[in-house]
Amino acid sequence: MKAALVGADGTLLHEARRATGRERGPDAVVESILSFAAELRAHGEEHFGESALAAGVAVPGIVDAENGIAVYASNLGWRDVPMRRLLGERLGGLPVALGHDVRTGGLAEGRIGAGKGADRFLFIPLGTGIAGAIGIAGAIEEGAHGYAGEIGHVVVRPDGPDCGCGQRGCLETLASASAVSRAWATAAGDPEADAADCAKAVESGDPRAVEVWHNAVDALAAGLVTALTLLDPRTIIIGGGLAEAGETLFTPLRAAVEERVTFQKLPHIVPAALGDTAGCLGAGLLAWDLLSTEVSA
Repeated sequence: MKAALVGADGTLLHEARRATGRERGPDAVVESILSFAAELRAHGEEHFGESALAAGVAVPGIVDAENGIAVYASNLGWRDVPMRRLLGERLGGLPVALGHDVRTGGLAEGRIGAGKGADRFLFIPLGTGIAGAIGIAGAIEEGAHGYAGEIGHVVVRPDGPDCGCGQRGCLETLASASAVSRAWATAAGDPEADAADCAKAVESGDPRAVEVWHNAVDALAAGLVTALTLLDPRTIIIGGGLAEAGETLFTPLRAAVEERVTFQKLPHIVPAALGDTAGCLGAGLLAWDLLSTEVSA
């Protein structure tokens, strides 16, 4: 878990990290979150002379942000956790905003990070899987049921690998950091090899790595062109582990997207700027937005 005290202008005033302790079960994870938040609030009172005014929390899985419920997270084992109510009670009645981790990170990247100033953007972290956050006029579009942005499950190769969602050839089975790690481990004959190793091998000209990398970039470009056809973003922000390869990823990716477009307008394709602080900053922005909404109401 990452946590922070965030100023009104998005400044990180204090950061802290703690293990989720998920091996102790979902109830213990929830308690860890609540106690962590309480400690952070106490730190603010002690070191800044005032309490936090609101709290924001970003969690993985399926999130009902409107009702403040963490609906489901497979890696944390919880179902239907009333996170907003529990956190508000632990923090003495502070207003609490709940968000989805990727959409919250996207909010920060779009508003104060790599997408700053873009009225329409798409944030895509390439990690264990691939998700997305659709930014419109400084806010994140969640969709009618909270599922908007799941670009990782756009089918780009109908005859491709099986995906956990039940389809075949989903983008995340081909272009996530995990997918590149699997493909490179097989090609290199080294079960310990990962995507970062593949990127280094590409840079040194290894033809096996070049092929693995090309296949991933080609699949990613297909997914991005589908996205820009539907959404027409001004900026596409790529984050996550695979983006750490820098221009080894971005140079061929921009070229592959440009080759595929016909009538569509090319967006700026840029690396994420905030790293793993994006979630904390985004949660802080959700909290500040909550306060501004209450004031205007």
